[in-house]
Amino acid sequence: MASVAAKVMSTVSAPYGVLVTAAQLAEKIADLKSADSYDCSVFAFLSEVSPKLQQSFIDEMGVSKDAVTQVAKKFSVLAGFQLPLAV
Repeated sequence: MASVAAKVMSTVSAPYGVLVTAAQLAEKIADLKSADSYDCSVFAFLSEVSPKLQQSFIDEMGVSKDAVTQVAKKFSVLAGFQLPLAV
């Protein structure tokens, strides 16, 4: 696993005890259903991983930035504050 993915996964998995792979997380952060199901791993990625590391992960995993932005916007509404990727 690349260092970017390892850093992201330790931030996302450790606090919540969620066992998710980097590939699974990449899929979830681009899926609007993640907000509908209040996916804690996606919210942790969007709220606890630094914006620079978020972008590196998105690039490394080949995820659509537009799709992640849509998910971040939906989570921002749920959270009541703007998340960095919701811009």
